[in-house]
Amino acid sequence: MLKKITLIGSALALSLAVASGVQAGVSAQEAARLGNDLTPLGGLKRGNGRDVNTADGIPEWTGFDRSMIPSSYTQPGQHHPDPFPNDRVLLTIDNQNKAQHANRLPEGVKAMMETYPDTFKINVYRSRRTTSAPDWVYENTKRNAQTASLTPTGIEGAFGGTPFPIPHGSNEERARQVIWNHIMRWRGVYIVRRASEVAVQRNGSYSLVTSQQEVYFRYYDQNLSEEKLDNIIFYYLSFTLAPARLAGGAVLVHETLDQRKLPRQAWGYNAGTRRVQRSPNLSFDTPIAASDGLRTADDTDMYNGSPERYNWRLLHDQPVEMYIPYNNYRIDDPKLKYSDLLMQGHINPEHARWELHRVWVVEATLKPGERHIYERRVFYIDEDSWQIGVIDQYDRRGDLWRVSIAYVKNYYEVPTQWTALDTFHDLRARRYHVQFLSNEEPSNLDFTQPAPGDQYFHPAALRRRGR
Repeated sequence: MLKKITLIGSALALSLAVASGVQAGVSAQEAARLGNDLTPLGGLKRGNGRDVNTADGIPEWTGFDRSMIPSSYTQPGQHHPDPFPNDRVLLTIDNQNKAQHANRLPEGVKAMMETYPDTFKINVYRSRRTTSAPDWVYENTKRNAQTASLTPTGIEGAFGGTPFPIPHGSNEERARQVIWNHIMRWRGVYIVRRASEVAVQRNGSYSLVTSQQEVYFRYYDQNLSEEKLDNIIFYYLSFTLAPARLAGGAVLVHETLDQRKLPRQAWGYNAGTRRVQRSPNLSFDTPIAASDGLRTADDTDMYNGSPERYNWRLLHDQPVEMYIPYNNYRIDDPKLKYSDLLMQGHINPEHARWELHRVWVVEATLKPGERHIYERRVFYIDEDSWQIGVIDQYDRRGDLWRVSIAYVKNYYEVPTQWTALDTFHDLRARRYHVQFLSNEEPSNLDFTQPAPGDQYFHPAALRRRGR
């Protein structure tokens, strides 16, 4: 009886979408590709047919092999040992030889090599397609494939999985679906992280700002449903721990799915005045104070919030092979000190791992009459995880200005693919911002704590927690 009701509900959702003129999901036959020739989240399962032991090879996706988890990894929240300690650098690309590999390099990466010709390079390792998620996320993703649809200012018909694992429709629709896949991608349900961020100046100097962040991804809470979301997809709470002059300050965000229906809600707590105040403009290109102006509100998590100010299109009809950061376990190794990682202009490239993967290349162009400091953005989005790896960001004159890079890895205890470190580079000022430094912290991301109720993320809680 329950199965019959579910089928009737799905059929009704599809018929309503068609009746309203909204592009509905794919057919059941198309959705059946998930887990067959496509990965459960929508990437192409097969490899590229080249030797997987070379920098040119992409292997078949088989998910993360849990037998690779090092025996030294014993408890959640600790730093992750590298599951591939014997992998070696297969190819190094720098300013001298970048032309030989130009078709596999994001424009921003090439610009980094040109800006820092003596120090910036990428070390390419064999491709390890480690993206994986729980089975219930895969099941919800297959369901979403048939029911999810775009609305003028958001999405509907999706819950608890990738909304559009099989992008479909026009070029513009598919581009928007891909960016929504990034925004709504699986990252666990409730996470607690203690980490630092720095703005590294041109001369290499920096000052740490340390905070504790808590995120409750309501969209992935199995006790909820699309209807129970009430348009709020996650709560974000951050408390500043250091330096002393900032300690006690806090930020709370209620992230909404359709920001035309209800804009993002944000509050700040000032420990000096003990006052909670609304932050009505924490969106789009609002500069983030801790980044010294190097990161905008929608740069966070590589891209977040409403896509409404941009026109979107795919630069390639299908994913293309590019070098992007992947499996960066060494970059947050507790044996690595911040002083060894943070160089002038960029992080130390010897500690970063790049691999060949297929990525969707999505371009966002600012709509006429809209305002943003970035006139154009180009996103390189991993086909397996829907995680943005690199972004090229252009100013109003059309010049490449800033480059964002996410050094991702698989948090194999969950499992989920997420960032180990994000960097935001200003090519002109030769300064950069680094987010999620945890090497010198006692723990890494903790996914094990039970999700607190909605009341925990009420603005009044800021005053209580900030004391």
